[in-house]
Amino acid sequence: MSAHGHAHGHDGHRHAHTHDRSHGHGHSHGADHGHSHGLVDASIKRSREGLRAVLVSLLVLGVTASAQIVVFLLSGSVALLADLIHNVGDALTAVPLGAAFLIRSAKAEKYAGYFVVATIFVSACVAFGESVDRLLSPQHLTHLWALAGAGVIGFLGNEAAAFVRLRAGRRLQSPALVADGNHARTDGLVSLAVVASAIFVALGAPIADPLIGMVVTIVILRITWQSYLTVRADPGTPLP
Repeated sequence: MSAHGHAHGHDGHRHAHTHDRSHGHGHSHGADHGHSHGLVDASIKRSREGLRAVLVSLLVLGVTASAQIVVFLLSGSVALLADLIHNVGDALTAVPLGAAFLIRSAKAEKYAGYFVVATIFVSACVAFGESVDRLLSPQHLTHLWALAGAGVIGFLGNEAAAFVRLRAGRRLQSPALVADGNHARTDGLVSLAVVASAIFVALGAPIADPLIGMVVTIVILRITWQSYLTVRADPGTPLP
């Protein structure tokens, strides 16, 4: 009787121990699995959304720049050239930014933001050089209606790209994407300067074209500084 009771107790103990161990293992596995699975999902989702925003805005700006190239070849406007150079540079910033989202690296994303800032600055320098050259060597502008139309195209294209980038950048809390969005939005206003250039030239003031090109340069430099401040901001800082 005693031996039977001991064996029964031992088996019961063993059963309880096995049950507890199995239960503990299952609980731990479930917790670990759910936790890591959630992190991976959030990371992949952010990567896909960021990449989608970059590619859509790149497509929009590519179409915009292509249309402006045709008009520049017809008109020869330096104000349009300044805007065109900037739009092409803006489109190229999508490459490192898209790569950063693709590899899901916060550090790469920040470096991409600095690349955006550097690209904006270079485009300002090129636009300024072209404006000075045209001021010293004036050229007759033609196809003014097409020139004004190109400015409108630039405004609409940049505004569409800005909307896509800003909406995604704020939702994903990405300073680099927000900086690029603010850059595109201000570019849209710069494109309207091309329309003003066409109007002034049509009214008999051709010198307005290179002067407006210089104004565009100043605006681009201001964008450069604002974008730099946005990108270098500490993580968690509310984005503009």
